[in-house]
Amino acid sequence: MAVPSFNSFEEIDQKLRILKLQRAIDKEQLKGHLNNAKSSLYPTRLLGGFGGITKKLIISFVANKILKKLS
Repeated sequence: MAVPSFNSFEEIDQKLRILKLQRAIDKEQLKGHLNNAKSSLYPTRLLGGFGGITKKLIISFVANKILKKLS
């Protein structure tokens, strides 16, 4: 990576302000990504929400009843 050259302290200050803002933006984006990851790992979300859980329980219950009758 090439080292930038500056002609004045104003240029240095401007570059530092830009870098500070970029860092703040990156930090907020990281927070957003972490929140999205956390919310996608909730148990109800992993199983397809409440409706998905209900459907799975009903299917499991019906399948168990059918298997018991067949046995």
